[in-house]
Amino acid sequence: MTKPRALAPGDLVGLVAPASPCQDPERLAASVAALEGLGFRVLVGQSCRESRGYLAGSDQARARDIEAFFADPSVSAIVCLKGGYGSPRILDLVDWGIAAAHPKILLGYSDVTALHLALGRVGLVGIHAPMPSSDMLPSLDPFSRASWLRAVTSRLPLGLLEPPPGQAAPVALAGGRASGPLVGGNLSLVAALMGTPWELDTRGAILFLEDVGEQPYRLDRMLSQLRLAGKFRDCAGIVLGGFTRCEPAKDKPSLSLREVFEDILLPAGRPCIMGFAAGHCIPSHSLPLGVEAELDADSGRLAITEAALT
Repeated sequence: MTKPRALAPGDLVGLVAPASPCQDPERLAASVAALEGLGFRVLVGQSCRESRGYLAGSDQARARDIEAFFADPSVSAIVCLKGGYGSPRILDLVDWGIAAAHPKILLGYSDVTALHLALGRVGLVGIHAPMPSSDMLPSLDPFSRASWLRAVTSRLPLGLLEPPPGQAAPVALAGGRASGPLVGGNLSLVAALMGTPWELDTRGAILFLEDVGEQPYRLDRMLSQLRLAGKFRDCAGIVLGGFTRCEPAKDKPSLSLREVFEDILLPAGRPCIMGFAAGHCIPSHSLPLGVEAELDADSGRLAITEAALT
């Protein structure tokens, strides 16, 4: 993996909207202020001010924003304003060779998983982490803030990722230990990109998955797709993050979320934990994708053992 440079206070970060729009100028201004409050200067991409239905402007304009910030030597990192919908539409419009030639932190999660999968295909580390408009307003909780800043500024391995204060350790669905590069992100996006050039490669990896607002039967369908493609058989271990608002509908029969996970994941025989604090949840860890990690499912622990930044 090619590793980007760690950020320092006062660095300039480019703010982009690769998916859905921010239609409220005041919210955009507050998002900029939130990043400035973390110690960085902010250059706002044109996509942050554009709107076309459920998209932040045209596909071409959003792709050009990303390319321009990778190519701009004054920009030290690229922060995604929010997720939503639309990142997969621009995967084949971005020249990822520009990103590979100018490695920088690209930070976001949810729909931004599509961009992280593209980065992984060209050998670049990405940061799965809270985004300004989605998570930093009115303020980012202290645990998530500290994790965010450490993920973008540390030149050392992040080490053991402890549960947030007051939260129990993740639950072991299958015991054992595993090591490998940490990959993955939002389950819906990982499933949607199956069969494309940006399909996730899980061979020998620690696979992290999370999602929001999906009922168990829909998660069942997406997980079954990954199972049938061999993604759980190929991986070394599985980390299930936040699955927020994913409860069954009250008026319909359903399997529980845990039953779905056990039915589909456990036959692969891989160490697996459930309830890791990352993704669509508060507080949330910021995770470097593409670097080595160690999973101890028996104790519900995940450690990042390789530095993500230089």
